[in-house]
Amino acid sequence: MTYDPPFLLAIDQGTTSTRAILFDAAARPVATHAVELRQIYPANGWVEHDAEEIWQAALACCRAAMKGIDPKEVAGIGITNQRETTVLWERMSARPLHNAIVWQDRRTAERCRALKDAGREADVSARTGLVIDPYFSATKAEWLLDHIPGARARAERGELALGTIDSWLIYRLTGGKVHATDVSNASRTLLLDLKTLAWNDDLLKLFNVPGALLPEVRDSAGDFGATSPDLFGAAIPISGVAGDQQAAMVGQACFAPGDVKSTYGTGCFALVNTGATVPASQNRLVATAAYRAKGNTAYAIEGSIFIAGAVVQWLRDALGVIRNAAEIEALARTAKAADGLYFVPAFTGLGAPWWDPEARGAILGLTRDAGVAEIARAALDAVCYQSRDLLDAMARDMDAAGLGAPRAIKVDGGMVQNDWFCQRLADLTGLPVERPVVTETTALGAAYLAGLATGVFRDFADIARVWALDRRFEPALVTSSRDALYEGWGRAVARIRSSG
Repeated sequence: MTYDPPFLLAIDQGTTSTRAILFDAAARPVATHAVELRQIYPANGWVEHDAEEIWQAALACCRAAMKGIDPKEVAGIGITNQRETTVLWERMSARPLHNAIVWQDRRTAERCRALKDAGREADVSARTGLVIDPYFSATKAEWLLDHIPGARARAERGELALGTIDSWLIYRLTGGKVHATDVSNASRTLLLDLKTLAWNDDLLKLFNVPGALLPEVRDSAGDFGATSPDLFGAAIPISGVAGDQQAAMVGQACFAPGDVKSTYGTGCFALVNTGATVPASQNRLVATAAYRAKGNTAYAIEGSIFIAGAVVQWLRDALGVIRNAAEIEALARTAKAADGLYFVPAFTGLGAPWWDPEARGAILGLTRDAGVAEIARAALDAVCYQSRDLLDAMARDMDAAGLGAPRAIKVDGGMVQNDWFCQRLADLTGLPVERPVVTETTALGAAYLAGLATGVFRDFADIARVWALDRRFEPALVTSSRDALYEGWGRAVARIRSSG
């Protein structure tokens, strides 16, 4: 059967699941398949994934999503992925030498602290746009090389490859023919010079990572090789790659300087497009490459919250107060106001703008009449308060860059299916919240990039015309009440900070 127009396949490899979504050329989902990803916790603050399990899940999801479709009618594959998560593998066998170290992992906190104490952060930040934190890939790579017997010597001999999840999937999809990444993923490693978009020798030396391990850095929309024909019955071009949050920017059509998107998945990530200018945050946010296409690079300022949807999973899996994530909306609606109750979910430390890997979570302000509903509401409120932390810092950076203040937040991710949460987010941040028709914007962005490289879409304006608004939530809480609640949040955070 002949299909016209062609299809685009997106692989969305996230922290808690792997999925593949088949889109038509009008960016409408045609088929999807997802597999939950097992979480591995070897020690307190350590988080790992089985890289081989990720690969097998990605392969199974692609095959399921393309069932009944002629693979020759798939114009291209786009890959979007959990960022910073680091894999080390053998080039010949494509065998991982250790579990992948996940972005949430804090095992290198002491190493990061030592680098900061040695006065290295200012120089690293000037080169990379990032702060020195276990969140990023460099110290994870160093740990793998130092703790796997013989790994460092083998790396020096060129026997091993290292990369983030995008590189791992590209390597497996192409049968080991391509070891590459895109600028957005590379910019999250602490090893890339953000201005030159090339691996930096001084940074490689600082973090003890041999350059021979690393993938080639390519445009986000471009040539990443083709899949081995035996995988799907035909060789399919891999033509779009971006880290999940940058892919969401593309999926939300945030192409103009000043456009803001915030994604609510396992964590929360807010980004503002700064155009062709390499930004420098003065408010403990980070600078990142947003995407690169047709030789043009867009940059962004980003704020990262480590725990967003993960707090809902904790309520489900650890406390058993809900059976599935969808139940939390009904539960939160039944809660009493409990304005003095705060839940700070610093399970793996605090992200931006605090960058406190030693902080740990707490529920503060409990009273005798507080119950499950009130704690569930406080958990959702925590995501909103953390969003305001990011947006207030972002607004100061935007003002300094001449971009003005955020006008609205384009939101996506699993949590925004919850109307109560979206309205609460508008109320507690004071900004309109815009939810698109397609909320799986990470996968959509990967598909857009693949389509851009293969000619399905002519340019970014072509993509922007496809974006559609589902609902806009306007703030309804008076400013004085909003600010009073936020002040209480600030006091709660101060209580649990490791330096507080």
